[in-house]
Amino acid sequence: MRKLERGSGEPLWKQLQADLVRRLRSGEFDDAFPGELALVEEYTVSRHTVRQALGQLRTDGLIIAERGRQPRVATAPEIRQPMGALYSLFSSVEESGLPQRSAVRALDVRADGVIAARLDLEASIPLLYLERLRYAGDEPLALDRVWLPAQLAEPLLDADFTHTSLYNELATRAGITLDHGREDIRAVVPTPAERTLLHCPPEAAAFSINRQGTSQNRPVEWRHTLVRGDRFALSAEFSANIGYRLTPAPNAGALSQAW
Repeated sequence: MRKLERGSGEPLWKQLQADLVRRLRSGEFDDAFPGELALVEEYTVSRHTVRQALGQLRTDGLIIAERGRQPRVATAPEIRQPMGALYSLFSSVEESGLPQRSAVRALDVRADGVIAARLDLEASIPLLYLERLRYAGDEPLALDRVWLPAQLAEPLLDADFTHTSLYNELATRAGITLDHGREDIRAVVPTPAERTLLHCPPEAAAFSINRQGTSQNRPVEWRHTLVRGDRFALSAEFSANIGYRLTPAPNAGALSQAW
């Protein structure tokens, strides 16, 4: 039985939360995390106190707790990507020690008026379309869709995208190197079809990433990527002296290695 300091002035749930964090970090719960009733008995506190502590652990991303199911320790994302530069998902996966491959779902030329407008093109302009299911190890990581002007990117139709980056092939086959980009990132709940395709756990959200890549001030790429939130994380740095600062990715200038 573990005791909390009832006369310390600090709420019991906060004391319980702090002790559970300590035990989590020591590896005590690597095999299993105790349920609510077990914690009530172990700490001699109310169920309400336990639920407050578990709620904070869930908010902090340390455990996964769902109604009617025993809490479990949240696994750390396998791939962590610094923000603030045109980064390489391809390189990030391989640097994590996981083999990277792609299942090519589509590679063709088609028209899409909405995407053409995002590339500052007329609606009828042909676009090269590439859709890949990106793997990190044996499990899917991301569903990646990209459109490029076919006039520029047509040589990519002969490329094998099972284990290479788009930008490598674009530079090698078409002589185009991206030098600027913009991304919009938001958290989304995958559709049932997307969840099945990506093997997402029931509680996992995903990152929806829209990217426009340019070369010499000309838009040449529009990309939408859906990344599993349980396997991928974005990070930044901050301090009291410099405030919030996006972290540049290693070799940020070598854009031909990205994605």
